[in-house]
Amino acid sequence: MTKALKIFLGGAALVAAAGCHSGGAVCEKPGIYTLAQSAPPLKIPVGLQSPNTREALRIPELNEPEPPPRRKGDACLDEPPKYTTPTGPKPPPAT
Repeated sequence: MTKALKIFLGGAALVAAAGCHSGGAVCEKPGIYTLAQSAPPLKIPVGLQSPNTREALRIPELNEPEPPPRRKGDACLDEPPKYTTPTGPKPPPAT
């Protein structure tokens, strides 16, 4: 390969790798799965037995308050918060 082709391929690889991380976190809009609704109960044809649904999983209602409004530039909710060490007087050394 010629030197120009190697430089071009190396530059293309760097541009492609930089496109994987654009710097800041960009939160996506909620996925379509968030709009999913529950299905109606199973209808059993005449002559067949219905399955035992007494032990079916029940999802409780959500009784939590809404999260605070997000500001532009806030990190995505799936990222851990930034931790800082508290500033102030240091405790005395242990004896």
